[in-house]
Amino acid sequence: MKLQELLKNVAVKNSTAAQDIEIKEVRYDSRAVQPGDLFVAIRGYATDGHKYIAKAMEQGAAAVVCEEAPEGVPAVVVENSRIALAEIAANRFGHPAESMVMLGVTGTNGKTTTTYLVKHMLEDAGHKVGLIGTNQNLIGDEVIETERTTPESYELHALFARMRDAGCTHVIMEVSSHSLVLDRVHGIPFAVGAFTNLTQDHLDFHKTMEEYRKAKALLFSISKKGVINLDDAAAEKMLADAKCPCMTFSCGKPEADLEATDLQLHADGVEFTAQYQGEKADVKLPIPGHFSVENALTALGIVLQLGMPLAAAAKSMATATGVKGRVEVVPTDTDYTVLIDYAHSPDGVENVLKAVRGFAKGRVVALFGCGGDRDRTKRPKMGKIAADLADFCVVTSDNPRTEEPKAIIDDILEGMKDSDTPMQVIVDRPEAIHWALAHAQKDDIIVLMGKGHETYQEVNHVKHHMDEREIVADFFNK
Repeated sequence: MKLQELLKNVAVKNSTAAQDIEIKEVRYDSRAVQPGDLFVAIRGYATDGHKYIAKAMEQGAAAVVCEEAPEGVPAVVVENSRIALAEIAANRFGHPAESMVMLGVTGTNGKTTTTYLVKHMLEDAGHKVGLIGTNQNLIGDEVIETERTTPESYELHALFARMRDAGCTHVIMEVSSHSLVLDRVHGIPFAVGAFTNLTQDHLDFHKTMEEYRKAKALLFSISKKGVINLDDAAAEKMLADAKCPCMTFSCGKPEADLEATDLQLHADGVEFTAQYQGEKADVKLPIPGHFSVENALTALGIVLQLGMPLAAAAKSMATATGVKGRVEVVPTDTDYTVLIDYAHSPDGVENVLKAVRGFAKGRVVALFGCGGDRDRTKRPKMGKIAADLADFCVVTSDNPRTEEPKAIIDDILEGMKDSDTPMQVIVDRPEAIHWALAHAQKDDIIVLMGKGHETYQEVNHVKHHMDEREIVADFFNK
């Protein structure tokens, strides 16, 4: 593809690169550059691609897209190279997002389950659906592993192209606050954007809750229609900032466009009546917890905005299944229950423990840690919430990354120092899980929180294999 074709619609300030040169591939990682490639220097969270322009040229780059051009380099200078990368990627793959119905979900919690529910309902209606998210990416039933919630723009458009070529008509994706701020989703024509909720997370990146909220609100400046949770404290500001018409949903607020009434929470799922534009439908979702009602309403809102009849959506919801790592039951053949959940924020911990408390016959045992190199202020909050809601706590490691695991645990324990809830501190997570299983009592529900779908533990930039399902199975196979 010629450089000028890749640069279509890119706002170029000036260029010293020949426009008619043939480009073999587009790269934003200098280590991957090969002769004839175009290197796009982007400013990252940890480093700056502009530092590696010389290396990219040494490896044979034909030209460079950057915000500041060094002397003697064939360069295309732009105002924002992240936006340029998104536009170049769209050109490189033939604007695949424009040939499918793009749907986005943002919010602290509930994104993954919501996207799976939407995919399920759309497939029931006869559509082929691509899914992009935290757990994995899917093209229909084909699984594609994922590194982050929202990939970099180049990988995103490459994925869209695969989905288009496979016959997908719709794409439902989790849209992280990072991806919105870092322009990874720039230029994607979202037909519907949805907001689940806003609670403390990622303050290592956004610094304040208001900046975090504003990041989430960006989705509603690039969507044609919106769906917003009226029960969330941020709803009023989200609606005020939205640049598109939005429908609202609520559990109990009649002024919402979509309302859930007559809620019934069971150990194996939830039931409620959905009311929308004068219509009513009974909804059954086989995923437990009050938060499942919110997730169901978010998903219903999205498909209703697409024109799906309420009755058809409600009927489809009844056959949905749970998501790996979200209130997932681990087979044990014992008189107690083991659950795995991705809860890794104060609100996430509160939600899952309250949900479990609602159907627990015995003790609720919370096993959890906190991630390293992330917002430290949430650690004592998570500790306090766990101590307040559980009957017993096992405090352990999550993904320590480059931090000392014991130091992270000390931060957690600071929030638990005034609690009478009994606890055990075991730094090694597999050992902690085995301890919890060895000390389980009849009717206990042991909730392993934080890892969810992840099958690794990250220590000093290395991901070591660690699947909690295997750890539980190993205990019973000893």
